[in-house]
Amino acid sequence: MRMKNIKKLSLLLAIITTSVFAQKQEIIKPGEKWPDDCGNHIQAHGGGIIKIKKTYYWYGEQRGKGLDPKYRYVSCYSSKDLVNWKFRGNVVKMLPPDSMDSNWILERPKVFYNKKSKKFVMYFHLDDAKYKVAQVGVAISDKADGEFKYLKRFRPLGCESRDIGQFIDDDGTAYLVFEDRPNGFHIAKLSDDYLDVEKDMTLVKAHMEGGAIVHYNGLYYSIGSGLTSWSPNPNKYSTAPSLEGPWTEFKDIAPVETKTYGSQSTMLIKVVGSKKTTVIFMGDKWRPQAQWDSSYLWMPLEIGDGKLWLNKPRPWKIDVKTGIVTYPEEK
Repeated sequence: MRMKNIKKLSLLLAIITTSVFAQKQEIIKPGEKWPDDCGNHIQAHGGGIIKIKKTYYWYGEQRGKGLDPKYRYVSCYSSKDLVNWKFRGNVVKMLPPDSMDSNWILERPKVFYNKKSKKFVMYFHLDDAKYKVAQVGVAISDKADGEFKYLKRFRPLGCESRDIGQFIDDDGTAYLVFEDRPNGFHIAKLSDDYLDVEKDMTLVKAHMEGGAIVHYNGLYYSIGSGLTSWSPNPNKYSTAPSLEGPWTEFKDIAPVETKTYGSQSTMLIKVVGSKKTTVIFMGDKWRPQAQWDSSYLWMPLEIGDGKLWLNKPRPWKIDVKTGIVTYPEEK
């Protein structure tokens, strides 16, 4: 009888816990644990986001505990409001490709949707443990949350490629941003099927990684991080009238002493609402010795007239229909 009561109590606690975690979240808390629909901390590091109709998909490095070390994983989450995220599964579970050794690296996955082929195309930084290979890997899927099948790896335009970013312009053209360490970082147009890098739009001669771009009110804004590996540093931004440039001198996006509030850029999310267009800084707060515990710093940016600024992080919420941002603690 006592054992039955214990089992009933355990079941009741499990139901209560699931119910609590399933409750809808209202605000984004930068730098704090971010639970998914199952109550688990979101594992989508170095990630990127695409929007298909009214659904956002967030892909990133899966660095949760208990993973098989032989594989590299990419996770997928979905959301209607950018706050509440449903875990859709690991869309990549991959052994070392081709002749790569067992210590190979898969980082910063970015997914594009090709309307012509109706394929989802993933790019990621592929490397060895010493970062000497410096290539991109490409994988494709028929579904946003389907299994991505590895296709190939190469150096885009014959150049070294480490950290990568993605940019989709207002006209739908897709670009890959990639760090070419000896020279700077490239902004390159993808081929029609997105399976290759077709044309170099510009080489920005700044030694930066974590590159991200947004087009806002007629100007292109580019941000990036210094080359300090896992350690945070003062991220910077530049602007240009076109992707070809000319790009202005890079300036700080936040007070220098904060080192971007302990984060590193990974993407800029543009939410075009009925009343306002909001640009969100999407960054990672890395914990290299406990990567599963790394968190995310998302904050709306002050942007316009060639200026960009990241304010001190605090809880906030966004209405993705209107684009309006509010700060609940300030009411």
